Amino acid sequence: MPIRRLAAEERLTTSFPLQAYAFEASPPTRDRVEAFHRYLPYNKSNRTLVVEEGGETRAAASAIPMRQNLRGRVLPMAGVAGVATHPLARRQGHVRALMHQLLDEMRDEGHPLTALYPFRAGFYERFGYVGLPRPRTVRFSPADLAPLLRAELPGEVTWERIGAGYAGFRSFTERCLRERHGFAIFPEFRAVGLRDRDDRWLVSARVDGATAGVLTYRIDEHGGELHGDDLIAANPYARALLLQFLARHVDQVERISVQIAADELPELWLTDLVLHVEARVSRPGSSAPMARLLSLDALTGLPAGPGRVRVELVDDRWLGGSHLLDGTTGRLELTSGGSVPSATLTAAGLSALAYGVLDPAEVDVRGLGQVGPEAAAQLRRLFPRELPYLFAEF
Repeated sequence: MPIRRLAAEERLTTSFPLQAYAFEASPPTRDRVEAFHRYLPYNKSNRTLVVEEGGETRAAASAIPMRQNLRGRVLPMAGVAGVATHPLARRQGHVRALMHQLLDEMRDEGHPLTALYPFRAGFYERFGYVGLPRPRTVRFSPADLAPLLRAELPGEVTWERIGAGYAGFRSFTERCLRERHGFAIFPEFRAVGLRDRDDRWLVSARVDGATAGVLTYRIDEHGGELHGDDLIAANPYARALLLQFLARHVDQVERISVQIAADELPELWLTDLVLHVEARVSRPGSSAPMARLLSLDALTGLPAGPGRVRVELVDDRWLGGSHLLDGTTGRLELTSGGSVPSATLTAAGLSALAYGVLDPAEVDVRGLGQVGPEAAAQLRRLFPRELPYLFAEF
C-alpha cells in the first residue's frame, strides 16, 4: 500500500484521530476533537507518514526532530511518536513499513539517533531499539522535609507560573542537554506548548546567580497532593533548595510526588525521610523509553576508554559490516573491514553499549550479540556503564 507524507493540516482528519483512538479515552469528546486544532501548531515540523487504502488512513507514524546527548556529544535525534494503526488494519505489516521509511528518511536527513516510548518493547527491539531507564516517581510527606526549613543554604528560589518563567526553564534544559548523558529536549516549536498551556507552577533554584535546578508542578486540592514533574538539579545545593521550598507546603498538602532520574538516591536526601520510590512499567500503558543508533557517525569521536576490539554488526537495515572500535587515544575511532571480528553485535546490542545501559556480558545473555570474555573486557573499557536520562516524554 502507498505511503505518503502528510501536510500539516491533514493531521486533523488522518493521524490525530488514529492516535487518539490508540492512546486516549475513546470515542473522543467534541471538546477533545476541537483540541486537535489547538495541538496542531506544536506538530508543524514533525514528519508524519501514513499508509492509505481506498482514501482512508490505515496507519500513521511521526518523527519529531529533537536533540540528544550521547556521552557528552549533542546530536540530532528522531523522536518517534504517534505510531498507530486502524483497528481493522492491525497485524498486516503497516507499522513495519512505516518505521522503515520513516527512519530511512530521518537518517538520510542527518539524525544518527532515535528514541521512542513503545507500546510493546519486544516489537521495537526487532527494529534495533534497546530499553533505557524509566524515571522514578518518589512520594513523601512534606512534614518529613522539616529539617530543611532550618538549613541555611546558599542561593535562592523563584516561584512563578511556567508561562512567565518558560524562557529560564528552557535555558536550563538546554544546559542539561549539553551536560547530561541521554538527555533529550523538544524543538522549540513543540516545547513552547508548555508555556502556552500555562498549567504548571515553576520553582527554580538559583546558586551563584545562575539557575541550577527546576521543578514544574500542580496541586490537585487542599489536603491533597502536590504533583511534581521532573525534579532536575545540577548540584546538591540546588536540590536542597527545591526540597526546602516543598517543605513549606506542610499545612497545604498531605503528599508530594516528583519524578527523578534513575541515578538519583532519594533515600539519602535526609535522615528519617519516609518515602516510596517506584518505576512502573506495564503493557499496555506505562512504558520505559527505548533508543538506538541509526548511524555509526554517532560514535565517531565519542569519549572512550582505552579499549580496542573488532566487531561485526548483523541483522540490521541501517548498521552493518565489520568495524574496528579503537579508544586508545581517548576518543572513539572506527575503521571498516580488516581482520576477523572477535564479537558479533546486533543494532540493539551496540546501542545498549553506546547508551551505557547494558554490560557486554548482558548483551550476550540477552541474545543481542555474541561476546566472549576478551571482547567483553575491551568493550567495557570502550563503553563504561553510564545511566542515560531521557527527560522528554513524547
